[in-house]
Amino acid sequence: MSELHHECGVAAIYHLSGRGRSPICTGDGPRQISRLLPRMLLDIQNRGQLAAGMTTFDPDRPNLLTTRKDVGTVSEVFRLNHRAKAESLMRSLAGRAAIGHVRYATCGQDDRNYAQPFERRHIHKRKWFSFCFNGQLSNYSILKERLLADGDHHLALDTDTEIILHEFGRMLSDARGRIDWIEVLRETTAGFDGAYSLAVLTAEGEMIVARDPLGIKPMCYVNDGPLFAAASESVALLNLGFDSEQIKSLPPGHAILIDQEKGFRLERFAPEQTPKHCFFEWIYFANVASTLDDQSVYLSRTKLGEELARAERDLNFVDLDPKDTIVVPVPDTSKAAADSMAYQLSIPCCEGLIRNRYAGRTFIEGGRARKAKAATKYTPLREVLKDKRVILVEDSIVRSTTMNVLLDRIREVGGAKEIHVRVACPPIIAPCFYGIDMSTIDQLIAPKYFTTDGALTAESQQRLADDLGADSLQYLPVDSIARAIGKPVDHLCQACVTGDYPTKCGQTLYQIALENQGSKLDSKRTYEQLAAAMGVS
Repeated sequence: MSELHHECGVAAIYHLSGRGRSPICTGDGPRQISRLLPRMLLDIQNRGQLAAGMTTFDPDRPNLLTTRKDVGTVSEVFRLNHRAKAESLMRSLAGRAAIGHVRYATCGQDDRNYAQPFERRHIHKRKWFSFCFNGQLSNYSILKERLLADGDHHLALDTDTEIILHEFGRMLSDARGRIDWIEVLRETTAGFDGAYSLAVLTAEGEMIVARDPLGIKPMCYVNDGPLFAAASESVALLNLGFDSEQIKSLPPGHAILIDQEKGFRLERFAPEQTPKHCFFEWIYFANVASTLDDQSVYLSRTKLGEELARAERDLNFVDLDPKDTIVVPVPDTSKAAADSMAYQLSIPCCEGLIRNRYAGRTFIEGGRARKAKAATKYTPLREVLKDKRVILVEDSIVRSTTMNVLLDRIREVGGAKEIHVRVACPPIIAPCFYGIDMSTIDQLIAPKYFTTDGALTAESQQRLADDLGADSLQYLPVDSIARAIGKPVDHLCQACVTGDYPTKCGQTLYQIALENQGSKLDSKRTYEQLAAAMGVS
């Protein structure tokens, strides 16, 4: 699903001196623990390829916090393909603690100023900090209005990241004596509506890792001897060498505080609520090797394949003769579901599409340019597809641009005689206001064919199939998602497939989006109208 993109990913690592032997190699000692951060960011690069950055802490250098960030991939920003330059950078960034970030976004796309972490310098060490976050504050416009209301404040960037920076800064400025970061989180996030997981690093050597009260965005951590590490996905910790049984998910509404004096502490900063984990993490966003909130991403996707197979048997529409019928996944995130579906149906699963990983990003292009690049993204294998009845498995269809082009190429270049699209997800009929790149209804293809009542009629699915150029198309129903992930349905955010949002501002934004539907308003207008809709001036 190359048309949909997540906002970002977060990583953090800390070496607590004098607390035992390190379980993994850290180079020349505690001061070199920061060298592991780029490796962690590479493992969550799937969450954002637009920009990357990191901040390190070293009490023995004049610049207590040092930040490097830029537009580009992790390898580009940290010069990982140039040994001498990478080594020079790692020496300049040496530290006993580090936080890092990878980014994809819909605003300020090629502006280095939007790259994270954001650092706030101050003459007082207790007020000097750097932070990064994954998510989106759906009430950004309200927070912005309130911050600027007195005329004494100024925002240089159009992003909720800067709002958080100033909110933290305001709390620290009012504090006297040592900072209580649990209290800072409690006070600042009480006014947040939306999704966030974040990491903070201070000039006093404190690290804070927190997750929103609904647990919409994932955050995993491990604490072993003198080492603490955290990341948006468990795979980044597993590949450092930590035992998978040691890796845990940070409970929603909790924060971890690390410092040399008190070591590791886990505390609640927000009232307990029923979690609303983003179901798309398991279906698409997360690395297939990750485990989030005790549920394996890979196993969830295989169960989606079982759901597809069950629906295919019930449908009894496609001839499942293994001699001329094959299952083909759209690379890469659909592969686990496609393999599982094919196994259940006793027909071959073949890689009939080869993804060109160097074709460039199609999501930042518009109109004809996007279609042209989508055509170069996948190469159909005629030797596999010719004269075959193809069951094409996709994890979702968002805007339909890629699917249109893909079906044409499978038929014209691949020579398939039939193409039956099977989608391992319900139709996306509503925008996301919690950190996914889809904020207006007009961006989505499904609302033209389906409604929020969850009805998947044969007629509506066939109309979409005809318009896309497929012989047939079938989505999974909403109730299959919770079964596949293995979570209670009320523990998942499924707003984009139901129109039922877990927060007040999210629901209000959806009503605004419905009113804007078809009016050609750009994606920012939904957020800009929130303050007025909720009576904030």
